[in-house]
This record gives sequence, structure tokens and C-alpha cells, in this order.
Amino acid sequence: MSTLAPLRLLREPSNASEGNQSNATLGAGGGWCQGPDIPNELFLALGLVSLVENLLVVAAILKNRNLHSPTYYFICCLAVSDMLVSISNLAEMLFMLLLEHGVLVMRPSIVRHMDSVIDTLICSSVVSSLSFLGVIAVDRYITIFYALRYHSIMTLQRAVVTMASVWLASTVSSSVLIAYYRSNTVLLCLIGFFLFMLVLMLVLYIHMFALARHHLHSISSQQKPPTAHRGGSLKGAVTLTILLGVFFICWGPFFFHLILIVTCPTNPFCTCFFSYFNLFLILIICNSVIDPLIYAFRSQELRRTLREVVTCSW
Repeated sequence: MSTLAPLRLLREPSNASEGNQSNATLGAGGGWCQGPDIPNELFLALGLVSLVENLLVVAAILKNRNLHSPTYYFICCLAVSDMLVSISNLAEMLFMLLLEHGVLVMRPSIVRHMDSVIDTLICSSVVSSLSFLGVIAVDRYITIFYALRYHSIMTLQRAVVTMASVWLASTVSSSVLIAYYRSNTVLLCLIGFFLFMLVLMLVLYIHMFALARHHLHSISSQQKPPTAHRGGSLKGAVTLTILLGVFFICWGPFFFHLILIVTCPTNPFCTCFFSYFNLFLILIICNSVIDPLIYAFRSQELRRTLREVVTCSW
């Protein structure tokens, strides 16, 4: 049971019987249909790394008053979401191991209740993590295109309302997902949410890159040599590729898995793809490890505060 609880429920479609799955696996052929055997230690190691990284980000933002702004509050919420993914995963794994080894003895009703609580926590943190990635993209867009009006547009009150709305919507939607996880309608809503976030980030970041490239072109044509323009454009293209590439690689396989559950639950190829479910979960946890490197640690002010936090210079 080394998987995220609510996502584990989506490992395979409910309308594919064991016989159909077995025949599909044989028809698709051999070892390719046998998903990788991912050890519990890998889940634990990635969870601990993500927990430590995101905890440092939260501590640094809380410590430094210069980081008390809507932009860093959104980054802090993203770190909290990723941290909750790790904490919930570690808690679920510890809970299941204690039950399996007989160390913890509980009535089945209590076990189901505990599992539902963990399910809600993990699922809401996953949805909120996706949501805050979109919120950060919108915040950066406003910073670039409405720089002079940013503080009047993104006030502290609006930032608080945005954060509260994301957490509330994430909790409600995760409860619905856990209750109706076998419903294709719910899965389609989840898939649509991911596609919306992907398109939103793609449009906003490409537009921001296009504006930066235009400014660099104007500067290079007036003052600086063309090499500065090419270097800046290359850097911007690399940053854009990293942002969107990490998002798509880490989240894409899992949501493609959901698409296959809806569209071809008994197809041999789809059945083989379902066996790689644990690998898709590893990629989601890896996203929690990578997020601080992309959104937080690139800030010089935050890195300086992190050094103070690590060295206990409070």
C-alpha cells in the first residue's frame, strides 16, 4: 500500500473485471504489462525530502518580513500543499505498515474512518497544489503586464480571499472525488481541471515570454549588441521550458491514466498502462520536490533567509 490513498482508488476502472484485465494483459504481451515494483523506501525518501524542502520555504517566508507579500504568500501556500502531500503519504504508509505488522489493532470501522481522513487530506492537497501553480502564474502575469497597478490589483485582502477560496474549493472537491471516485463524470471534471490549468499556464507564460523577448529586441536594437538579445531570449526560453515541462511530465501521466479509465477501461493497451500507476504517483511526489527549486529557491532574498533558518540565526 505504498501509494497515495485517494489516488490508489483510481488504479484501475471499476467496470473492468479481473478476467478482462487478465486476458487484456496476456493479449498485450509479456513483461511490458508488468508495472515497475517501486519500493516503499523510495516513497518514504522522496516524501521526507519534499517535507524538509517545503518546510524550509514556509519557515523562511514566515521569518522574513520582506517576503510578506501576495507573491510569496502564494508560494508559501504551494509549499504547504506540497508539504501536506508528503505528510499524508508518510502518515498513510506508517498507518498501513503498523496495521499489517499487527502493531496497531483497530476495528474495521475506525480503519475506514482514518483512511477517509487521510484520503481527504491528500486529495485536497493535490488539488490545491495544482490550483496554486495556476495562481502563481496569474500573479506573475499581473506583475509583468500591470506592474504599475499591481499593488492595487493584488491587494493583501484579495490575496487572502484567493488563498481561502482555493483551500475551501480543494477540500470540497476532494470530498466529492473520494465519495464518487468511480463516477466518470467526476473523473472528467478532474481531467478538465488539469487541462484548464495546463492551458492557463501555457498561455500566460508564453505571453510573458513574448513580451520579454520584445523588450530585449527593442533594447538590443537601440543600445546593446545582438548577443545580449539572443542570450536573454535563450534564458527565457529555457525557463519557460522548465516551468511547463516539469508541470506536464509530473502531472501528465496520471491524468492520461484517468483519461484511459474513462475511454478504454478494458482495452489491452490501457490495461497495461494501468500497471504503471505507482510510477505516476512517484512523479507527483517528485513535483513536490521540484516546486521549491523552481518557485522559491530562485529568490536571492529567500535563499539568504534560508541560510539564516538553517543556521538558526533567528
